[in-house]
Amino acid sequence: MAALAGGARAQTSRLSSLHDALHLTAAQEDGWRAYVAAISPDPSAEARHREMQRMMPTLPTPRRVDLVNAEVDADAAMVHRQGAAVKAFYASLSPPQQDAFDHQTAQAQGGGAGPQPGGSRLGRPSGDSLPQPR
Repeated sequence: MAALAGGARAQTSRLSSLHDALHLTAAQEDGWRAYVAAISPDPSAEARHREMQRMMPTLPTPRRVDLVNAEVDADAAMVHRQGAAVKAFYASLSPPQQDAFDHQTAQAQGGGAGPQPGGSRLGRPSGDSLPQPR
């Protein structure tokens, strides 16, 4: 539990730093809130993952395969929704703000590709990794 709380604090700190670096206008604040909501961990998804882990040892192999496939599909849909939210928010930024966003999010990943602020199930720690723009 302490690790989850630490991850949430780290996410809040990264998002706060990003928000400060972007110098958003009042008109951009609604987009910021939508972005943060979209990349925040989904408690129902986390509960679904815990339930899946609990059930796995009790299921026959074909059912386990089906359950894993359903989880992968749900995770992929979540990543696509998050990616769309990131792209929509990014498009609302001015070029200097986009540069700041790029710098802050790459810095949070050690300078390379990986999860956006907020993290992801695919990249852990917190529940929402996003693919890099193409």
